[in-house]
Amino acid sequence: YPLFLHAHDGKIPITSMPGCFRHDCKSLFEEIEAARQVGVNAVVLFPAIDDNLKTAEAEEAWNPNGLIPQTIKALKDKWPDLVVLTDVALDPYSSAGHDGLVDENGYVINDETVEALCKQALCQAAAGADIISPSDMMDGRVGAIRSALDQDSYTNVGILSYTAKYASAFYGPFREALDSAPRGGTKESYQMDPANSREALRELELDISEGADMVMVKPAGPYLDIIRRFREQTELPVAAYQVSGEYAMLKAASANGWLDEKKVVLESLTAIRRAGADMILTYFARQVGEWLNTSA
Repeated sequence: YPLFLHAHDGKIPITSMPGCFRHDCKSLFEEIEAARQVGVNAVVLFPAIDDNLKTAEAEEAWNPNGLIPQTIKALKDKWPDLVVLTDVALDPYSSAGHDGLVDENGYVINDETVEALCKQALCQAAAGADIISPSDMMDGRVGAIRSALDQDSYTNVGILSYTAKYASAFYGPFREALDSAPRGGTKESYQMDPANSREALRELELDISEGADMVMVKPAGPYLDIIRRFREQTELPVAAYQVSGEYAMLKAASANGWLDEKKVVLESLTAIRRAGADMILTYFARQVGEWLNTSA
């Protein structure tokens, strides 16, 4: 269940994602309590960071007193059995808005970024994260993070890799929610070409060899063929992320009376599951839990 956080008081509606909010600590706990009541017990945390904390080196990403580490600790104190997943990428913390560090020419630099991502992952693991989810698409980051976690005795912390993360047009509402759009250039130099399916299999092979525990395809709906190819190529759990644009489309069409929301949401999730996904990240998680509990 992807959830957005911010450090201020109150929850803030996200205009392009009806029913979704930036949560403060109080509303986050209320949301998770309601989700747990209908059987949703795994959450993915995404931070909206104040601009004055964003820097070229993104140091806030591994601040132990930062928003994400402190939230993880609070959640695990209240619900030790809650499965907490975290996002490993620098774009919420970077003044450039990119998933990696940027050089003076505006290019994302891979190896220096991987070092920063390891610091971020260790900070999250120390706070109590159960699963680390690198979404940055840097080369070699899964192996480096696995090595860093093991060296610091976080051998039981899993890695859910964003293995095939496409340079998709469906991320718009998410970037609005976190104010994490790049300030210059695009993410096409490190995210994957939507027209290229074979590259996904190469990325899958690399992530498996580097020690990923789970692999993910993002977005889900437009890439059902990639989910199926992953399912056929690996015995690892396959995840799929029904992203903000997919959610917003279904919400908008349903609000206009063009679609039956419950039916199309369940159909879309069934399609993702049928394609081969073992787990689905979706903003509909709590809503679907309520529907399924009501029908039961």
